[in-house]
Amino acid sequence: MPQQRPNILFIMADQMAAPLLPIHGGNTPIKMPHLSRLAASGVVFDSAYCNSPLCAPSRFSLVSGQLPSKIGAYDNAADFPADVPTYAHYLRRLGYRTALSGKMHFCGPDQLHGYEERLTSDIYPADYGWTVNWDEPDVRPSWYHNMSSVLQAGTCVRTNQLDFDEEVVHKANQYLFDHARNTPGKPFCLTVSMTHPHDPYAIPAEFYYLYRDDEIPMPRIAIPQDRQDPHSQRLLKVIDLWGQTMPADAIRKARRAYFGACSYIDSNIGKLVKTLEACGLSDDTVIVFSGDHGDMLGERGLWYKMHWFEGAARVPMVIHAPGRFAPRKVAQSVSTIDLLPTFVELAGGHIDASLPLDGRSLLPHLQGAQGHDEVIGEYMAEASNAPLVMLRRGRYKFIHSSQDPDLLFDLQADPDEMENLAADPQHQAVLASFIEEAKTRWDMPAVHAQVLASQRRRRLVYDALTKGKLHSWDHQPMVDASQQYMRNHIDLDDLERRARFPRP
Repeated sequence: MPQQRPNILFIMADQMAAPLLPIHGGNTPIKMPHLSRLAASGVVFDSAYCNSPLCAPSRFSLVSGQLPSKIGAYDNAADFPADVPTYAHYLRRLGYRTALSGKMHFCGPDQLHGYEERLTSDIYPADYGWTVNWDEPDVRPSWYHNMSSVLQAGTCVRTNQLDFDEEVVHKANQYLFDHARNTPGKPFCLTVSMTHPHDPYAIPAEFYYLYRDDEIPMPRIAIPQDRQDPHSQRLLKVIDLWGQTMPADAIRKARRAYFGACSYIDSNIGKLVKTLEACGLSDDTVIVFSGDHGDMLGERGLWYKMHWFEGAARVPMVIHAPGRFAPRKVAQSVSTIDLLPTFVELAGGHIDASLPLDGRSLLPHLQGAQGHDEVIGEYMAEASNAPLVMLRRGRYKFIHSSQDPDLLFDLQADPDEMENLAADPQHQAVLASFIEEAKTRWDMPAVHAQVLASQRRRRLVYDALTKGKLHSWDHQPMVDASQQYMRNHIDLDDLERRARFPRP
């Protein structure tokens, strides 16, 4: 029988587009056999979303179970307050060991947010240097995405991201070995957060050549730039694609490398699962796989994320615990803010009802009951000049900004989101209901003012902190070499006995 308080291994990918994946019915040749095996005996959420289609805002919402505007998670340089409870705080209070290996893009001086340990540093900076500037919406900073990721796509021997992910997985496996050797009776929650398949689209040949050019599907939907919605047009300018087209060969290479990067992530999932099995932890560990947002990969002429279209906003989500939950597919729409209450319930705990929380537990879905079918999202970063919010309920998705025309899609009838129903006479009642809900949920002028005020504060602080002596907020993982390997103050026989698993 599985233990009452299961271990939780939470594996995250970065910028992995759920609609393309084989586990979610994607019509692509992407090969992910390890994830497919987990999905076959797990619960697969086929309509899972992020709550903001950008790295830091999405991750802050995921770990806290709260929407970005509630916690100031406005952009990739937003300060994540130290007093916001995360799933790591909740689980740690319940007696769990909590650790993070890899990326979480925390900005600000607190780089732990409830994790007892961070096994690696982060791949992204922890300062305010990437603050968006709504005061100068037409200025394109040098750190914005551009199309070099597409134009330079292909094979590589090594990249910055490969260096990072190799360390992330190595340290995570070591953590699992150490747990089995030293603390087998105490439950853990280990988050393993890799950066692939996030651009740049470069991957070693062994993964790139899992695919052939003639099996790489090209983007199916092409929309002329002058017919795009206003936010898409701003995005095209932000990524420096406005007035340009990408060569077909570059698009194909980028998608092929992206597919290879998905297979690379899958190989690392396999390594982690193999370690769980070797350490005898499989039966007592719930494996969760998800991500922070997707990638448009050329669909609609768009790349990367930063919009509410399916390619950018939907994320993979699998919860594998066959000893607890029967395998099934979940069609209802859920989101990553739902993971915090789910983790707490899995651990046998309860949410503090006096504290704010936007997420809802996925336990009903996992148990085959009727769970919720609703996603709420917010975007306030690159290419926006006002909050851009999204509501997904049932068959409809509604996208609203005070400065843009509304978008309304029937995803059941129109999964490619080609027909905006906002002007359709037959859908005016549906549209009016969403508009009224948006007015009730958000005070748009107030949120706009909060974002602007935050941007102005952070720009001033960042400018000041670049002068004089630098005090880095970046996490510095500490290693005590005096406790590693063979040391004269440690009995050799005892050291060898404790380090061996299983013990002789």
